[in-house]
Parts: sequence; C-alpha cells; structure tokens
Amino acid sequence: MSQDRDLKVTKVDFLKSQNSVQHHTDAYNTSNLVVRRGQPFLVQLTLSRELRASDKLSLHFSIGEKPKEPTGTLMSLNPRSTRNVSGWQISIVKSSGTECTLSVTSAPNAAVGIYGLIVKTGPNVYKPEKNTVYLLFNPWCEGDIVFLSNEAERKEYVLNDTGYIYVGSAFNIHSKPWNFGQFEESILDACMYLLDKSKLKMSSRRDPVVVSRAMSALVNANDDSGVVLGNWSGKYENGTSPMAWIGSVAILQQYYKTKKPVSYGQCWVFSGVLTTVMRCLGIPARSVSNFNSAHDTDENLRVDVYLNEKGEKLKWMSSDSVWNFHVWNDVWMKRKDLPSGFDGWQAIDATPQEQSQGIFQCGPCPVKAVKDGDVYLPYDSKFVYAEVNADKVYWRVKEENGRNKYTKLGVESQSIGANISTKAVGQNRREDITWQYKFPEGSSEERASMKRAVSYLQPSGMTPRSRFAAVPLDVNLRNAGDEDTIQNEVVPKSGVQLEITNEKPLCPGNPIEVVITVKSTVAGSWTVDLASSCQLQSYTGKVHANLGYIKQTVKVEGQSEVRVPLKIMPEAYMKALATVDDEEHVHVTAIAEIQGTPEKLTKEVSLSFEYPPIQVQMPETAQVNKDFTCAFIFKNKLNVPLDNCKLMVEGLGIFKMATFDEGDIQPGRIIKSEVICTPTRVGEKKIVARLTSNQVKDISVEKGIMVTH
Repeated sequence: MSQDRDLKVTKVDFLKSQNSVQHHTDAYNTSNLVVRRGQPFLVQLTLSRELRASDKLSLHFSIGEKPKEPTGTLMSLNPRSTRNVSGWQISIVKSSGTECTLSVTSAPNAAVGIYGLIVKTGPNVYKPEKNTVYLLFNPWCEGDIVFLSNEAERKEYVLNDTGYIYVGSAFNIHSKPWNFGQFEESILDACMYLLDKSKLKMSSRRDPVVVSRAMSALVNANDDSGVVLGNWSGKYENGTSPMAWIGSVAILQQYYKTKKPVSYGQCWVFSGVLTTVMRCLGIPARSVSNFNSAHDTDENLRVDVYLNEKGEKLKWMSSDSVWNFHVWNDVWMKRKDLPSGFDGWQAIDATPQEQSQGIFQCGPCPVKAVKDGDVYLPYDSKFVYAEVNADKVYWRVKEENGRNKYTKLGVESQSIGANISTKAVGQNRREDITWQYKFPEGSSEERASMKRAVSYLQPSGMTPRSRFAAVPLDVNLRNAGDEDTIQNEVVPKSGVQLEITNEKPLCPGNPIEVVITVKSTVAGSWTVDLASSCQLQSYTGKVHANLGYIKQTVKVEGQSEVRVPLKIMPEAYMKALATVDDEEHVHVTAIAEIQGTPEKLTKEVSLSFEYPPIQVQMPETAQVNKDFTCAFIFKNKLNVPLDNCKLMVEGLGIFKMATFDEGDIQPGRIIKSEVICTPTRVGEKKIVARLTSNQVKDISVEKGIMVTH
C-alpha cells in the first residue's frame, strides 16, 4: 500500500448539540462535550479517504494520570471487534465517502470525570484539538446505580438549577430562594477539580456512595481546604456573611479561581453548595431541612436543656444543643454495599459537626435505615438518627447552700425532628417528608423502630432514653447522694397546659408582644407559679441576649384559661439585634409549677421577625439575546433605619450576580436599583434578590420570567 493512500483522520466532530440534547446536558456552559454514562453518543470522523473493510481504526478513551486497560482507565475501542472493553461498546452507524459516524456507549459503571480521546488508524495517531469528553452519572440509565425512574423527579433533582432551602423555626417556616446554578460557567470544572482533589482511586469514582461521601467532606473547608469555611461566631467582617449568599455559583466560581476556601457558610450554604455539586455530577439530590434538630454529642438520644429560675437557658451547662433547623442533603442511589432494602434516598451532610472516620464528613446514610432504626448501617446512621429522634429533657438549676440542685421539669419526646422539608417536585412549594424519616409519633411501628435503634446505640444494661435521670456532665452521681439533688419528673394529673403565642407580627423596631396562656382542661382549682423568659438567639440555639422575664402566680379553675402578657420594648433588643451579623430568633421559654403537686411544665417557642418586601418590576416574558430592564424596589416600612444595606441580585441564564451598596435606609425611604438583563437560555428562569443590613439580615424575593426564542 503506497503512503498517499494511507488512512488518516483529518477532523473529529463530537456532534455536541445533537448529543447534549439526548444526554440532558445541553444547559452546561462549556465548549466541551458532556455526556452521561451507559448511554450512546455519536462521534463523526472525517477521513483522508473512504473507510475500507481492511482498515484498522480504533478510538482510545483514557482517564487519570496513568491510564491502563486492566484498571478500566484506558478503553481501546475497535468497531470491528466484539471484545468487551470494561463494558464499553462502539459501532459504525454510517460510513459514506470520507465521513464515518460512530456510536460509543460507555459502561453504566464507568468512572466519572474527564476523558481524553485519540483516534488510531493503522500507525497514525490523531488527537483532536478539543479532545476532552466529560462523563457524568446517569439517572436516565437503568444500569446506573443512580437510576431514577420518574421523569418529573429527574427534572427536579438533577436538572432544576433553582429552588428553595427551608429555614426559620418549626412555628414559622420560611422558604429561602437558592440558585444552585449547576450549569453555570466553570461550575462543572470546579466539580471536576473537587473529584481530583478528593484523591479517590479511579475505581472509586464509579461509585456514587464513595463520591457523595467524599464531596460531603470537600464542601467544607475543614481537613482538606474544601469549598466553604464555616463560621457561627456572628462576626463576618473578613468575608461574606452566610446570610448574604444568593446561591452556590459565586461560591464555587471563587473557589475554582482561587483554590482557597470561601468565607463564610452555615448549614444552608453547605447544603446548597452540595446540592449543586451532586446535581452537576449527575447524582439526584435535594436540600433537606430538619426543624428542632438535635445535635446530640454523646449518642444517648437525649438533649438536656438547663434553665435558671427565670426560665432562661443556661448555655454553658450543656454541650448538647437543639438547632431551630438544620439543613443537610438527600442523594438518590442503590446501595449495593448493604443488605437489600436500603436503596433510594441517602442522607449526606457537609456541615462540619462531628468527625466520621477522622474527618468532617457525613453519610451516605439510608433514610430507610433511620426510619426503621437500623442504625448500625454505614455511614453515620446513629448521628442522623439522633438528629431526628432525640428526647428533650428540661432541667431547672437552682443554687442551694453553695451547690446546684437539678430538678427535672419534664421530657418532650415528640418535638425533635419536626416538619422535615424539601422543595416539592415541579412546584414552588414545601413538601413535608417527615414520613420518609420517621413513623408517626406514638405509633407501634415508631416504638419498634426506637427499640431497635436503642439496642444498637447503648451498652446493655442501660435503660433507654429519658426513663432515667440525666445528670449534667460536671455532676458526678457519686456527689449527688442527697435524694433532692436529682428529682425525677412526675405524671401530670392537673390537666394544666401552657401555650405561647405572639399577638402581632414581630417587626424590628416595634415592641415584642407575647402571651403565655395557662389553660386548665379538667375540673378543679389550681394555683400556678409561672416563670417566663424572652431571649435573642441564633438558629443554633446560641443565646445572644436576655431580653426580659416575668414571674407571676395565677389561678385557674375548671375549664378556664389565664393569659399573661410579656412585652419587650424595642430599646431592650434593637441594639443586640444590630451587634451580631446573624439572623436572630426571639426565643420564649415558660415554666409552670402547680402548687400542692410535684407537677412542672415547660414550653418553648422560637419566633421569627417579619420584614417589608422587595418588589421586582420586569416584563413577564422575554426573548433570547434581547435586553430588558429589571428594577428592584424596597421601601423601609419599619420605624427604625436600616444601616449598611446591600442588595445582591442574580438571574441564572439572564445576568451575573451583582451587588448594590445602598447605604443607610431611613424609615419611609424608597430605594430603586436597576439591572439590564440579557437572557441567554430559553425556558422558565428566575431572578432572585436578597437585601441585608445591620438590623435585618435577610429579606429575599424571587420572580419568574418566561424566555422564548
């Protein structure tokens, strides 16, 4: 054969627009081909002459630093051979003239990452100019262990780049709009960088269990200079306040550019970024909020709350805590590494709380294992179980003769792990998924699950949960010899109940007006000693200020009620509100002791402030590449000035994130900021705005717009 008739490749076309629609990857903002594993994609070769039956042609896909066939990191695919190459397949679809179209199907368990391609024809090697192909997990492929059969769920949990994270308190749940932005510029590259940084073996990159666990570690900065640096101090001068972020895009872009942790995050930021990373890699994911979340430090399924005589929480007393809410993630996959029955949603958590196998990572833990009480299963199921199932034990601490006397006020066994929430599929509303994590409170299934869990959690011989007196860490039972040092709770007979309500919405600058209602539900006359306190605290339960308390004795007879008001004037709390950068909640605790009986009751609620809205003015529809104006208008309807106001706005596929410094906004003043928008993608898009100030930490708004061709 003479040299001039030798077969050479002159061009490789990855047919990006055709392949990416088939693979649901057309939204990624990248010039490279992005495909999902286990699904065919087409490659078109232009040759120096027509392909003959005798010609040698092969495509070589490789990943990692030292690609080798035996490790499945080098695939030499010959369309005329039937040899199995690590589960990959290739065939000639069409060959006419100098053009040859090939279909390549990667293995449904191929390693996820960036592959290089070279084409060999006999002795000739052709390396395309852009020779990299990004290979992702594939929830559309039945052979992939992240397969999700429902198309609406795939649209939500893989393809939706906006959503909500639920915050606030169990009494007052707020939806915080969050831009996940998994398709934005350099986000995919940031995720690939994290995969490399994880130092996972290529064989481990096949497995979403291992990958999701590694990402739960890398999204926090602890141990490995990961993406987000946590900060719960209330002081965020050297970075961005966790309250101010509008989504994950700016965080991941900054991280990829600097390769240094981004300051600062709290749980919803870690969760939002982890949802972005998982969806970007092709693993179905959702952010999940657990209200009244137990951070139980010693696996005893009990959180002890210590109160003084005024009903104020004594924070220094306990290392356990209850957070108003905590946000983690669920990811969808089969668990081939476990006994059958634990496929589906798995909890993972990137917030650095406790070390697991020596580093700050958590999960994946099967949600089914949490529900059934199978807390011996990996990973970290005991920790997740405690977050949604612990008991809350109230203690009053009173000093007598120079030593502390601990009186057990009562046990709440149903308040922890309430209103577990995520965004509903295909709708802009909250879905309650508590039933996926727990059986109904008090049901026989719940009791059986609890019994199972306790058998794995505690050394034999210990009585399960709250049937025994809890003792603070610094009180040794040896010293607590006197009968009265520790008193157990008693069974209530009086039928007296407590309720705490706020009469008016809580607005910064107005008095906080709360009513404690003492109710009697059975016949008889009762005299009740009531102590109630009001504290300013962050969502993690950290007390920032004691605002006031009342002590009063009331009488209830028969089926009646007495309302006791507790009023806090603005001057008592506004200064405290402005001194921390955290979003504060008003925490009200009440203790009632019924005279002539050993009965004691406790009740606590966490109330959120309400703020004036931001208004968004823009058309309802827009066209691709045609500019329109979007205006953000805010009127300070509060009777206090808002200092150091910043407005952050972002519209995925419409405009990049922008920040406006609005300065101080006096009561009654109106501000207006405008953005010129140029839509780059069609479909329903969202514009999100967030206003922060010294007094008010987070006012959010979002508005949808339909973009057409």
